[in-house]
Amino acid sequence: MTERVVGGLDGCRAGWVLVTVPADEAAGAGVLDVSVVANVDTVRTDLEAGRLVAAAIDIPIGLPSRVPRPCDREARRLLGPRRSSVFPAPVRSALAVGTYAQSCAASRRACGRALSRQLYNILPKIREVDALQSPDLQAQLFEMHPELSFTVLAGAPMRSNKRTADGRAERVSALCTAFGDLSQVLGTPPAGAKPDDVLDALVGAWSARRFVARRHLRLGGELDRRGLRMEIIA
Repeated sequence: MTERVVGGLDGCRAGWVLVTVPADEAAGAGVLDVSVVANVDTVRTDLEAGRLVAAAIDIPIGLPSRVPRPCDREARRLLGPRRSSVFPAPVRSALAVGTYAQSCAASRRACGRALSRQLYNILPKIREVDALQSPDLQAQLFEMHPELSFTVLAGAPMRSNKRTADGRAERVSALCTAFGDLSQVLGTPPAGAKPDDVLDALVGAWSARRFVARRHLRLGGELDRRGLRMEIIA
């Protein structure tokens, strides 16, 4: 490889949006590629082969047994008006069952709280990442949260919801400071993805670039029972 590359991943209907950018800002501000991959194992292969240096993914990594993760609590504190975008990570026992009722029951037994429908709907993606994750892989494939990363990038929480025209505009404006003109990148999302999926993957790539440069914000860091760090990187 002649250029080091990092990636940002966000879940979408068809799998995962993957945005790749140069790892080094001096190498170029532009976006290299926006695509949809069916599963995260493709990204793991790219990391192991050296085609990617690091990748930030919008999914919980490192799951609690009982109490809420400190990194989730801290992220909610920092996000202020956007705090509701942080779903508390599910307890690990909730991953092992199938229906919503079963997952809620497992969660109540462990921590006294049921799962929200929104959190239950992303359990398959949490399972997918958890199944391949390891402490070694986490050094390259790590958790981010888009709203936290946008807050760090812009210097303040976003004012509007990302699904509104104003919210999209302020996120695009923040991303342009890091990547330059994004009109072509954002013109037509890849099949199976929505515009806000691409925006979240873009800010994930920005977070991965900061991680490689050791300029990132790190919340949490406690280990779960599998030895995975319960942390969020921005």
